[in-house]
Amino acid sequence: MTKWKEGFSGLALAAAMMGAITTTALADAGELHIYNWTDYTSDEMIKKFEAETGIKVTIDTYDSNETALAKLSSGAAGYDVMIISNDFVPIFVKQKLFQEVDAGAMPNFKNVDPKWQHRPWDPDAKYTVPWVWGTTSFSVDTAVYKGPTDSLKPLFDPPAELKGKVGMFGSPSEVMSLALVYLGKDQCNSNPADLKELDALLQAQKPFVKVYNSDGIVERQVAGETVMHEQWSGKALATRQQKPTVKYVYPKEGVVGWMDNVAVPSTAPNVDNAKKFLNFLMDPENIALQQKYTGYQSAIAGSNKYLSPDIGGSPEFNPPADLKISFAPSCDEKATRAYDRIWTNLRQ
Repeated sequence: MTKWKEGFSGLALAAAMMGAITTTALADAGELHIYNWTDYTSDEMIKKFEAETGIKVTIDTYDSNETALAKLSSGAAGYDVMIISNDFVPIFVKQKLFQEVDAGAMPNFKNVDPKWQHRPWDPDAKYTVPWVWGTTSFSVDTAVYKGPTDSLKPLFDPPAELKGKVGMFGSPSEVMSLALVYLGKDQCNSNPADLKELDALLQAQKPFVKVYNSDGIVERQVAGETVMHEQWSGKALATRQQKPTVKYVYPKEGVVGWMDNVAVPSTAPNVDNAKKFLNFLMDPENIALQQKYTGYQSAIAGSNKYLSPDIGGSPEFNPPADLKISFAPSCDEKATRAYDRIWTNLRQ
């Protein structure tokens, strides 16, 4: 027996054991803490999960992948599940912010469409399961803007009538990904000439931009505060349902594709509950509730049959067969630093 153990009193040992028991009890207390994008979690789906499992769910929100990364990187703990975009999954994994969950071995993984079982950002499904996926382009109120809507040009090179009436996301990676599609340049670009062109494009657009914010897009456009807004397909559907003159544009240059993914942070206190939630999401009827709420597509085969025609048959939900969809990869450090410089300069 070591000297440290000899000096460890029975009282201290009992206290330590009680602390361990308390920690275990807290970890298994029937709770699940989710960290997700704002207004991006179906209440109906959560209530179904709670009813089936007896697990109480609480939700915190963020407004960009960058915000979520900064929070977890700073040591924030207490989240059992978080949802993150495909291009950020490798970053979180590299920084050891996610733990392996072996999603491929979960009972409901068989429901994942084969084309999504080996996603480039998590090829062996070690860390994530699919949430939903969609596209990024822009939406426009055609009752106000009467110009052409077959290109990204009116978003990035707006006419005078749209000065102060354009909205862009608050996420630098998403703004730059779509801008690079418009310019016909490679994603994750560190070419000096291309970066100079990207910077000039965004600086020229800036006087026309009312707000850089990924929250409240639907509300702003319905209220007429913005006429044109960088937009996700599902949110464009929600906008059109409230304001029928709003159109989601499928530009000739193409759009950015994305998939959000569900992962378990390395500091999660309720890992077993988190895994139950991940498996729950891979049931077609369950993920359809999330689709119903957000208007996005899922990677789970058979889920669309649970959707009403106003969602499953909508133009926002069904991109043209010949549309070019570019899924942005995770950028290397050189490109990321360059984007940060451009964004910092833009927001000054």
